[in-house]
Amino acid sequence: MIEISGTAVPPVCRIGDYRKFLYDQKKKQKEIKSRQTNVILKEIRFGPNTDDHDFDFKLKHAKSFLVEGAKVKAYVHFKGRSIVYKDRGEILLTKFIQDLMELGLPEQMPKMDGKRMFVIIAPKKK
Repeated sequence: MIEISGTAVPPVCRIGDYRKFLYDQKKKQKEIKSRQTNVILKEIRFGPNTDDHDFDFKLKHAKSFLVEGAKVKAYVHFKGRSIVYKDRGEILLTKFIQDLMELGLPEQMPKMDGKRMFVIIAPKKK
């Protein structure tokens, strides 16, 4: 006798092979697990004084990550006294978002977290 739903009143039971029941449950769990998608998060680091060539180089990498289907976390890391240039970091990240608009959408606007200002860009659904 196999208990199907013990919370129901009265409990629901069925007569059958218990090992076959366990096998079917294991098979269902494996199928559910195979349908799950893994979200890959790639990180790109900028400094507050990142030059145009470096920006374009990292932008090209971010585009390839989004085409592959991975999320991109871009952040500006402030070291020491460079924390006073928060506005440069925000301008850099908004420009980054605008250049990637055809491939991905930002989950939120750039926000500060300690000494990092970051934004996460998710690929557009097809």
